[in-house]
Amino acid sequence: MNTHNTQSEEALLIKAVRPIGFGPVSNALNGCIDVLIGRNGQVIRTAAEIRPEKDVEVINGNRCWLSPGWTDLHTHIWYGGTDISIRPEICGLSRGVTTLVDAGSAGEANFHGLRELIIEHASEDIFAFLNLGSIGLVACNRVSELTGLASVDIDRIAATVEANRDLIVGLKVRASGTITAGWDIAPVKLAKKLGRILKLPVMVHVGEPLPLYDDVLKTLGEGDIITHCFNGKIGGSILEDEELYRLVEESQQRGVVMDVGHGGASFSFEVARAALSNKLLPDTISTDIHKRSMPGSVWDMSTTMSKLLSLGMPLEDVIRASSTRPREVIRRPYPAMLEQGARANFTLFELNDSDLIVRDSKGVPSALKQVFDPRFTVLGAQHWTASRYQPAEHAPRCTCGGHV
Repeated sequence: MNTHNTQSEEALLIKAVRPIGFGPVSNALNGCIDVLIGRNGQVIRTAAEIRPEKDVEVINGNRCWLSPGWTDLHTHIWYGGTDISIRPEICGLSRGVTTLVDAGSAGEANFHGLRELIIEHASEDIFAFLNLGSIGLVACNRVSELTGLASVDIDRIAATVEANRDLIVGLKVRASGTITAGWDIAPVKLAKKLGRILKLPVMVHVGEPLPLYDDVLKTLGEGDIITHCFNGKIGGSILEDEELYRLVEESQQRGVVMDVGHGGASFSFEVARAALSNKLLPDTISTDIHKRSMPGSVWDMSTTMSKLLSLGMPLEDVIRASSTRPREVIRRPYPAMLEQGARANFTLFELNDSDLIVRDSKGVPSALKQVFDPRFTVLGAQHWTASRYQPAEHAPRCTCGGHV
């Protein structure tokens, strides 16, 4: 290290942005602020106006919003390791997302590849849920990762978790009849037992029964996650069954996390609109983005956030469910992010009026009233230009067999 470096300690200055999603700090800071970031990637200070020193790079926010970095809790980015995963740079920093969480693409047999070939080379912060099935989603929906107990190696799962606790944030199980056939609720119970032993939460994909959505909820506890909470599948929709709807409310009240997990077959405008109208808000907003869902109905994180906003979810709640709350769920909470010494992790975005036509996973169209337009992402002392995904005019619908 050069101890005689006379360069300024300042590296980046974000000018004229409106903070949102930082809790009470956002309310205390009226109007626009500037944020000064050091060469070590830490916030030096915030103020109504900061004059940069020489050679400091400046981002002109032009009164756009500044939020904690967006976190996508459900992605598939084990590119080359599964037949559905995409490269993290496609759905990460270039789309306003600073943290990506892979939701079970890898099992214990191939997690080392996800770590060494993807995570360690990515610019994004990446964490992962480890699939209960040893092979993960190598051939998603073509070769089930959970055909029976022979698909699960408990000792190797424990060893993999212990060797990778810096990255593994939970266990993932797809509780769907199309995956587990007649195994019913057993994989969820096994995952929950392992989660208790390893002190990790469990993320459960709910879909086509069996098991029943009801039984999954009864098995999970505080900190565990239901992903695809607003799916519209027969036998799995919370609109079809008043008892199930009440159970969802009760489960959320006792700490079960309700995650959107849009995906190619797992998000219904009708279900989400009804839930939001009854004040049942998702705890986290995520995309379940992968090679099949992205060009169909998902597109990206900002579009998924825009859908929830358009359906009536309050702006502050959308931001929290897309940034700070997911980080809490994976037990990697953001610090007081605008305070001196905090690592810079921000998304700069505009919220623009729109009449963009989007679709849910069932192909139902809806016009958005406003869209989130990411402009920059900031991670440490570096920044990236960001934008929304622009699909082809007639992007093909997802044809993923209805299971993801």
